[in-house]
Amino acid sequence: MRGRTARTACVLAAGASTLTLLAATGAHAEGRGDIRVTKTVVNGGNNVIIGTTKRVTYPIAITIRDNSGVKGLSHVDVFNKTNGWGYSDWVDTRCEKKSSTTSVCTATMTIVPAWLPNSLPEDVNHTAGVWEVSANVKANDGDYWIADHIAEFKMKRASQLTTNAAPEPVARGAKLTITGKLSRADWEDLKYHGFTGQDVKLQYKKAGTAHYSTVKTVKTGEAGHLSTKVTATSAGSWRWYFPGTTTTARVVSTGDAVKLK
Repeated sequence: MRGRTARTACVLAAGASTLTLLAATGAHAEGRGDIRVTKTVVNGGNNVIIGTTKRVTYPIAITIRDNSGVKGLSHVDVFNKTNGWGYSDWVDTRCEKKSSTTSVCTATMTIVPAWLPNSLPEDVNHTAGVWEVSANVKANDGDYWIADHIAEFKMKRASQLTTNAAPEPVARGAKLTITGKLSRADWEDLKYHGFTGQDVKLQYKKAGTAHYSTVKTVKTGEAGHLSTKVTATSAGSWRWYFPGTTTTARVVSTGDAVKLK
């Protein structure tokens, strides 16, 4: 699997600069007839997030139109927009006819983290970020269309975040220390490592209320560690919130409830 993925990635890399240049003027396409892709939605509009162990499967819904009706998809590719590397497996396609001229063909893609280490001749973590979709579509009358850059989405490294508030319980007006750690998946060794230099929001929810609010922003230190002090004025729950980056998923820690003495 890794060998086949790497060879596919090498082919894509060769055309990456062309794809990027064409992106400014819309999808590059060629074919014959009036068949066209009119809309593409990846994973329901959500990011694709890859961790270290769990297989991830996501859909690409492609709306296709032709006056003779749609026959289906003959090829689907996904790959990083900047460097051209790609490693998702296309495992299934289902087409739903919407009218005599239009169908939505949904390609199912899958990734197993175990495929990733050493799958590319460079650090596979560099593939996290903005990806694009290309597809070949065909009609009942023999029309076909080879369309590049029909959609963009983000492929992100999964993240983890912990919270601990101490001491518990705490006296009203005393100092409370809130610690935690932000880490993210490394696709080379399939482990989570601390993510340093990131802004993480400390949030608080007073006991008996429904919503958290941000108290302050703290930057992660060595190995992704977080630590700050606050004054305890009431019982409630504390948590950390990381909004994510282009390459790393957002994450919210479990709240730590603290009672007053």
